[in-house]
Amino acid sequence: MRIAARLTLLVAAGAVAAACLAGCSDSANWVHATSARHVHTASSAAAAAARERAAQMSQSAFQAAQVSSSPTKIAAVGGALADVSSMRLLWSRELSTERPIGSITKVMTALIVIREGNLNQLVRIPKAVLAYVAKYQAESAGLRPGDVLTVRDLLEAMLLQSGCDAAYVLALTYGPGMTAFLAKMNATARQLGMLHTHFTSPDGLPYPTEYSTYSTPADLLTLGMAAMKSPVFRSIVAQPFFQVVAKKGLHHAYWWDNTNDLIGNYPGADGIKTGYTNAAKHCLLFEAVRHGVTLIGDVLGSPVTGPDTAAFAAERLLNWGFGLPASTHA
Repeated sequence: MRIAARLTLLVAAGAVAAACLAGCSDSANWVHATSARHVHTASSAAAAAARERAAQMSQSAFQAAQVSSSPTKIAAVGGALADVSSMRLLWSRELSTERPIGSITKVMTALIVIREGNLNQLVRIPKAVLAYVAKYQAESAGLRPGDVLTVRDLLEAMLLQSGCDAAYVLALTYGPGMTAFLAKMNATARQLGMLHTHFTSPDGLPYPTEYSTYSTPADLLTLGMAAMKSPVFRSIVAQPFFQVVAKKGLHHAYWWDNTNDLIGNYPGADGIKTGYTNAAKHCLLFEAVRHGVTLIGDVLGSPVTGPDTAAFAAERLLNWGFGLPASTHA
């Protein structure tokens, strides 16, 4: 099963505030409040105040849409849907509740790598990648130690096949090292105004705990808009698959399918990333465009009754959103 509508994303992202949306079905307004979880001492008061100002700046860029109906049968514990073109939030559920997000984490990993550039750089796959995948029973793109691939190839493997092995190699390369890369992820989250997001892995794997990497429906809209601003990112996540032809002396052949069931099945869907862990359940960050209207949304915690539950929820949200009167999007 897959689903409908092609997206051309307009991003209202700033250096410290990328696009937090205001208003929703569960609240007339919402604000990214300073996360007490990460304010450790009194000396951080100035930084907390700066984050609060960033949240207020972001909030003012969006308005709550006046809607006369609500989507029904959305199988998700949290989520949001926004019109990027008009900067209006159409619907949300538990908008600012922190939850594990699984492999949606890889969107941040990709954003950092793409921003730093040098995507044609050649990277040799280390033997350690096998132990990493085995230790966490992680989703793998099947990377073979000793193969030499470009960074662009690794982005394809990570974003389409959701390869944790590719995320691991990219983090080691662009940190350099895991600790440095995680610091970049969390610094970028703060710069974007994602005040209820924290990363402890580059791929969303549940370590050190199932809940140590988390975000909110609101923050994920911000992340999605920032990532989709990149032509490189957009071109990758819109593909149904990607093939790497074998090159003697460099690497084996690879074929990576897109785990996002919207792509190729919902006309016009352009991405962006799936996620799953036992605690996160099925998650999906998505966007689509129709008649000049760009919608971006996310669903978190869809039930584990089937692999497509998050995509089904996203499809229902998109159908509802595109079915609203034109005045809603104005």
